[in-house]
Order: sequence, then structure tokens, then C-alpha cells
Amino acid sequence: MAGNGYDNGQGAADPRRGWAASGGYDGSGYDGGGAPVGEPEYFGAPPQGYEAAPGAYEPAPGAYDPNQAGHTRAFSVEDEQYYSAAPAGPPGGLASGQDNVAVYRAGGQAAPHQGGPRLGWKELLTGIYRAPAATFDRMRDHQVWLPALTVSLLYGMLAVLGIGLTKDEVVNSTFTVALSAMAGAAIGFTLAGAMLGAVTHGLARQLGGDGPWQSTVGLAVIIGWTSDAPRLLLALFLPADNVVVQVLGWATWLLCAGLLTTMVRRVHDLPWGKAAGAAALQLLALLVLIKLPTLG
Repeated sequence: MAGNGYDNGQGAADPRRGWAASGGYDGSGYDGGGAPVGEPEYFGAPPQGYEAAPGAYEPAPGAYDPNQAGHTRAFSVEDEQYYSAAPAGPPGGLASGQDNVAVYRAGGQAAPHQGGPRLGWKELLTGIYRAPAATFDRMRDHQVWLPALTVSLLYGMLAVLGIGLTKDEVVNSTFTVALSAMAGAAIGFTLAGAMLGAVTHGLARQLGGDGPWQSTVGLAVIIGWTSDAPRLLLALFLPADNVVVQVLGWATWLLCAGLLTTMVRRVHDLPWGKAAGAAALQLLALLVLIKLPTLG
């Protein structure tokens, strides 16, 4: 067939598929448009048994010459479409590599966070104790300032009545003094909860966590105060040294430890050991400042 560079009439080689796919080269080293075909090492003499077309080894002035430095080949539209359609990398491509990086950074967590819309107050407070892991995953990217502030104020007012010494002073004082003491305690416990939550967030970041500080601080405040609320309610009617109050106080502190560690693990994507280390300082502060003075 005339003009194809072959004597056997098999047609020209496809420059996008190479030697193996086309069955051989046309002997010229170039396709019909003057572009080279195959790998650079085949740009020498034509394969034995084939006759090159006249003038095939004489490129036009300024055309691509593999033996001349500085010459490069421009891809045609067909070449660009062919290579863009070819699969790149291992099965799964770039997305698979990104998932592997995320799993490694997560410290062993196998599944991604299951985010979603913000939970309401009731779903949030009950979900922390009924399904803590799912609740913390859901609220990871949402701030909970209003629930945390409300819980802190109520806990501060309740703590005044739940601690033995302050309870007697408040009950036997005037209304103005009692109201001032309760308001001061509410503000104090609100600030204390925010500071402890900020410390927990800072430690989690130092240990490699990547969770947002709004959800960390807010959830830490809610966990710290709501977990101790049953003891305070019982202390309104029973002495602080009662056995039931003592047992409930230690049980709620252990519950707080478990919930706080789970929250740091899910929000900051940390393994259990690092999550417990990040929550340790807040748990120790709650034990020394609140639990031991009332349970000792």
C-alpha cells in the first residue's frame, strides 16, 4: 500500500501504542505527520526486512530530530486524549492513597467520621450517655457553647447546695447573700470548666490530635459537670459522708474519665492511650478540686 512505509501492506504503526500493539514500525521512525513513533532507542536504522520510504530519514528543516539536542516532540490531540484516558497508578488511584494517609494519621481508626446536622439539646445530652462515640462523631464539627454555658451555670448553683459547708451557710443566710453566693459559684464553675476544657484541647493537639477547639471545650465542660450532677442531687438530701454518696461520687468520676477519653479520641482522632493522656489533667483537677474535698 503506497505511502505507509511498508512493503507488506499491513498499514502504519500506531504511534500511541508502540511496537507490541501495532506489530512493527514502518521503518521511518515517524508517523504520517512527522512525529516520532515508539521508544527513542528505535530511532536508528530500519528493522531488517523492511524497506523505508524514500526520504523518510530526512526530516524537514526545523522538524523534530532525535539526534539534535534541544528538540522535543509536541503531543497531538489524539496523544493527549489517549494518555489522559489511561489508568494512572494502582487500583483506587489517588483517592486510595489519600484514605491510607488518613487512616495512618488517625492512629488506627478504620472508619471516617460520621458527621451530620447539629443535634438538639435533648439528643445531645442523652446521646452523650447512651451512644457517646456516635454523638461525639456527630458533634465534632459543631460548637456547643450555649448548652455548655447553661450546664455550667446550673452546676455552679447546684454545687453551692451540694457541698456541706457552703450548704449550711447558704441555707442560714439571707436571700441576698444566698443569691450572691449562687451567682458567684455559677460564674466560677463556668470559667473553671472552660479553662479545663482548653487545657484538654491543648494537650490533645500536642499529642497529635486535629479536632476543633470549639467542640472539644464545649463537650469537655458538659461531660465534666453533668457526670457529677447525680452526686450533687443526692447530696442535697444526704450527708456528704454517707456511704451511698461516697460510692456514687467515685462511680461518677470513673464515668467522667471514660466519657472524656472517648470524646478526645473521637474528636481528635487519637488512639486510646493518647486520648487518656490528654484527658488526664482535667480528670486530676476535678478529683482534687471537687471530688476529694466533698468525699474525703
